[in-house]
Amino acid sequence: MSVTLRGEAREVALAEAQAVLAMVQDEDRRARLADLVAAADAGEVGGEDAEALAELLELGLQTGRLRALYGPGGEQAALGTYRRLPRGAQAAASAREVSLALGALVGKPLEGIAVAAAGPGAFTISLAAEGVELTVRLDRHGARVASVST
Repeated sequence: MSVTLRGEAREVALAEAQAVLAMVQDEDRRARLADLVAAADAGEVGGEDAEALAELLELGLQTGRLRALYGPGGEQAALGTYRRLPRGAQAAASAREVSLALGALVGKPLEGIAVAAAGPGAFTISLAAEGVELTVRLDRHGARVASVST
């Protein structure tokens, strides 16, 4: 799968890849980032370049770096790009699956709810309604249905 980069999305992707390339010392990572810079400059990323760009955008979005450097418009352009990359598309699909599972609880009286720390940066939310218990895991990989019991 290949993603086309245009306008502000291309500018942000290219600038971030160049910034990280300038800081990296490891030759293997430098080669990977140089490939990403060339792909972003050409306006088309796919394969390993798409994965590398997703990593850069995730970090920049999570830390607030992209908004701080490129403003709200740059942040939105990066977010739009991220959503079109395989990693972002997987996160969206996972969120849709969780929403569908949660739909089974709509209209039922809520009997219990609990949030638990499952590990560093990972949490579970358990919901119980009319004999159905649904547990959702939230972590850096997104939202996933962890368990459903009746």
